[in-house]
Amino acid sequence: MSDNSQKKVIVGMSGGVDSSVSAYLLQQQGYKVEGLFMKNWEEDDGEEYCTAAADLADAQAVCDKLGIELHTVNFAAEYWDNVFEHFLEEYKAGRTPNPDILCNKEIKFKAFLEFAAEDLGADYIATGHYVRREDVDGKSRLLRGLDSNKDQSYFLYTLGHEQIAQSLFPVGELEKPEVRRIAEELDLITAKKKDSTGICFIGERKFREFLGRYLPAQPGKIVTVDGETIGQHQGLMYHTLGQRKGLGIGGTKDGSEEPWYTVDKDVENNILVVAQGHEHPRLMSVGLIAQQLHWVDRETLTEPLKCTVKTRYRQTDLPCTITPLDADRIEVRFDEPVAAVTPGQSAVFYLGEVCLGGGVIEQRLPLTV
Repeated sequence: MSDNSQKKVIVGMSGGVDSSVSAYLLQQQGYKVEGLFMKNWEEDDGEEYCTAAADLADAQAVCDKLGIELHTVNFAAEYWDNVFEHFLEEYKAGRTPNPDILCNKEIKFKAFLEFAAEDLGADYIATGHYVRREDVDGKSRLLRGLDSNKDQSYFLYTLGHEQIAQSLFPVGELEKPEVRRIAEELDLITAKKKDSTGICFIGERKFREFLGRYLPAQPGKIVTVDGETIGQHQGLMYHTLGQRKGLGIGGTKDGSEEPWYTVDKDVENNILVVAQGHEHPRLMSVGLIAQQLHWVDRETLTEPLKCTVKTRYRQTDLPCTITPLDADRIEVRFDEPVAAVTPGQSAVFYLGEVCLGGGVIEQRLPLTV
């Protein structure tokens, strides 16, 4: 315990149960613990979606209970410039971005890390992410969280070993029910608080309505893979590959009872292409091209590698082979065809428990052309 007593840790307090228990666990390990609440969005929605004030109150209540100081900082300008504008540009281009990954890269493990070290004198930061850190040969590696159902390594693949070395992930060694049990035993206000969902820091707004404020919707045709027009979409940005909900085209074709799925987006002509069945050949891919690569434990990939990949969060690991194309692009070939590989999302690679890194999906390699 004395080893840690001179080390100062700033915990990113979100007002949720995971960061609350993280702060407690670090206290138990002997660290000097303080909290930091980040405000990353300027609310303009009134009470319905504005959870920041309530989250801050919960974070303050937890810090008071644990006897630790809570700092606050406003990163709304950084979030807008480095996360949200990119998010809008990607939707405008017909892709489906993952802002949580960019938020971790630009805000939690950059702006927060720098502020904690430079302004608050931190030796480490800590977050409530369900991941683990392992130090091998002087480098820090990123491992999946112990709770496979909650593992968040997919969202942290952009971290380098230097950032990981300055970060602690106390709940990564626990399963979620154990985290809740600890919070209940401590009688923390966050013990039964539900996990947040929705876009990082924007919360659980009605997505279509929210996006429509920033990007003008352009209605267009919904066309089957056979070229038949069967409806109208309200904007390509509202649809992602593999999506079933929100197409607004009830009924069946040729007597088939199978539902319709988005299988392609023709951005140039503003056409949404649909087909019936979640395993329709047009929805399947044999591989993908990824760009904007980031490797956690290496500078670059120089030769083919067999590993597993996730092309979206919570997906089962897919066996694959990666082949470098150039310094910032790779080709990924799946062992078996995969449905709904979506440009703009991230492909994240693993060897066993270790997160190797990943990249943004530039294009999918379709099963049928």
